[in-house]
Amino acid sequence: MKSMRRSDETLIFVYGTLKQGFKNSHLNRGRRIGATWCTEIAWPLYIIGADALPWLTPVAGHGHRVTGELVAVDADALRLMDALEQVDEPLWYQRLPLWVNDGLNHAKAQAYFGVPERLATDPILAGPLPAFTPAWNARFSERYGAFLQPP
Repeated sequence: MKSMRRSDETLIFVYGTLKQGFKNSHLNRGRRIGATWCTEIAWPLYIIGADALPWLTPVAGHGHRVTGELVAVDADALRLMDALEQVDEPLWYQRLPLWVNDGLNHAKAQAYFGVPERLATDPILAGPLPAFTPAWNARFSERYGAFLQPP
């Protein structure tokens, strides 16, 4: 299989609001690779808080194999995604590696994992789930991404 990314790109597995057609997809400036991808092992995906945040937690082997999309992003697109996900802010997301596959190919990518400690402070609305669905997307509040809306 030939490489899915150029040397200046990072592979990101998106499973929530950054998926095509979802509320923050306009902030995903990545080049989509293929159709649907799935994590190779189970991870717990929750919907948390009044804002219905998709919250994939880094507890390998628990939950479900999560479905999403694989995108190749350049440094500018990655910075935009990191800003949206508030990477490395207390009680927010961390970008960590994981393996995904599309049934034929597998790839090492990165994904935004919510810190597990947040599950003790925000109500869990659902989960663990195998996917962040259009129904949950409809309930998602965009207030955290509002500062990133394009002019």
